[in-house]
Amino acid sequence: MLRRPFLSALLAAFTAVPLTLLVGLVATPAARPAAATPVRVMPLGDSITGSPGCWRSILWNRLQSTGHTDVDFVGTLGPQGCGQPYDGDNEGHGGYLVTNVANQNLLPGWLAATRPDVVLMHFGTNDVWSNIAPATILAAYSKLVDQMRAGNPAMRIIVAKIIPMAPSSCAECGQRAVALNAVIDGWAAGKTTAASPIVVVDQWTGFSTSTDTYDGVHPNAAGDQKMSDRWYPALVAALGGTTPTASPTPTVSPTTPPTPTASPTPTASPTVSPTGSPTVDPPTTSPPVGIACTASYRITNQWQGGHQGEVTVRSTGTARTTGWRVTFTLPAGQQITQTWNAELTQTGSAVTARNVNWNGALAPAAEATFGFLGTHTGTATAPTATCTAS
Repeated sequence: MLRRPFLSALLAAFTAVPLTLLVGLVATPAARPAAATPVRVMPLGDSITGSPGCWRSILWNRLQSTGHTDVDFVGTLGPQGCGQPYDGDNEGHGGYLVTNVANQNLLPGWLAATRPDVVLMHFGTNDVWSNIAPATILAAYSKLVDQMRAGNPAMRIIVAKIIPMAPSSCAECGQRAVALNAVIDGWAAGKTTAASPIVVVDQWTGFSTSTDTYDGVHPNAAGDQKMSDRWYPALVAALGGTTPTASPTPTVSPTTPPTPTASPTPTASPTVSPTGSPTVDPPTTSPPVGIACTASYRITNQWQGGHQGEVTVRSTGTARTTGWRVTFTLPAGQQITQTWNAELTQTGSAVTARNVNWNGALAPAAEATFGFLGTHTGTATAPTATCTAS
């Protein structure tokens, strides 16, 4: 037990200590490192993005599960369900036309309210439905990009080739979507800058209106998953401050966009020599030990007289490839008119597709996919494809 004289002396000693020092000794918590500023990502578009746009919930949760926790989805609109927790802020305005958003200067207010660092834009479906020309849609894209850069000169912009359309009330919409998508690569290549890169993500290839939408326009659960899978690598690259090669610069950029009902300008055609004779591929040699690949060809969508297909190349060896070559023979009545993610030559019905400079190196079990548009008589069928790796 402490005696009273000792207690009195102890109280007197504490009384002499400045109050601020006591507070510092007792109440000041340990210093904590400042939290990292999250990257602000704006999903921008129409009902495919926002009503409810559940590809966003899948994408956000995948980012969280793979360690990208410093992401903040932003927008003046909130989530609309989707059955799982996620950051649902967005600018997916159902029924909106990108041309109207540009003409009415709606975007600057949304940007000022949310201050995004990255924009994911899937926009133009309602414009296609309204039979607005691709050139007019691209002009709206350009205006929106200028407005993004006015607020943030380093804005990272990821633009989608829109998913296919087959609404029952618009028989022409499917081909109009093709016409718009055919000119997006060329537009992006001309509009991108080092400070504010534009990356094109191909949401069209491999997407089927019959299995991936519930009404020919809006994605179902399978479509949401596909859209999320396409956005993910491009967004991860943007979060890291790098420019992904999600879509290469087209082989041929149209000097003028096609009319809404025109067939897309081919990006690949048979290679011929100056004399007019088809070129002959050089003799092939056996690939190095441990390098091998397979190719699977499938028709992903078709309409009267036309179709879409894709070929998936898979590295099946034990060593990394440096390149690949796929060959196949088209069935009678079929012809390829446009391709992407590969360099393609045709001699009669014989087709050879080679990797482009960014997708030839495949680790074991890794895959690359190239897509194409074609014409056919009757019904389009898939031929057997053979892959040779180097």
